[in-house]
Amino acid sequence: MKKLKLTLLILLAIAGVNVVGGAFAQTNATLPVASMNGEHSPIRSPQEIEKWQEKRKEQMAKHQSELHDKLKIMPAQEPAWKTFTQAMTPASVVEEPFNQDADKLSTPERMARSLEKMKHRENLMQTRLEAVKVFYAALTPEQQKIFDETHARAQKEMQERMARQMDKQSLIAH
Repeated sequence: MKKLKLTLLILLAIAGVNVVGGAFAQTNATLPVASMNGEHSPIRSPQEIEKWQEKRKEQMAKHQSELHDKLKIMPAQEPAWKTFTQAMTPASVVEEPFNQDADKLSTPERMARSLEKMKHRENLMQTRLEAVKVFYAALTPEQQKIFDETHARAQKEMQERMARQMDKQSLIAH
């Protein structure tokens, strides 16, 4: 059961990295960010969040272009590719209003909202999973191998990034 939860968490982190990124930007928009010396940095402005989101969109477009070229997508596969890339497009911060007015809620209300947020992200993940399955089925065995290798590499990089982030947070906490 633990392996299943861990696998689901990792898949959620990989496939939903942009959703999580968008939610992270929203969290930073409403809460101060801890700095290395324990002080809080100023609250992020909407312009900073917009700039960050634009950068993420550019990075995602670059990644998709590289993956498209690496897989050598054929014209007959383009509809599946388009569906896949659309499903992977992150929701904007505006589409995920879960952190608004969180400071006015009671603890049970905040926990209920957190659960709503998790369910929302799970639904997004399910949509992405279905898109991956359809796209994967449209690939040749050679393309599937490339896709698997690329995804495994991305998963490993995400795990390493998350571990580094957790190490940084533990240093700040102590």
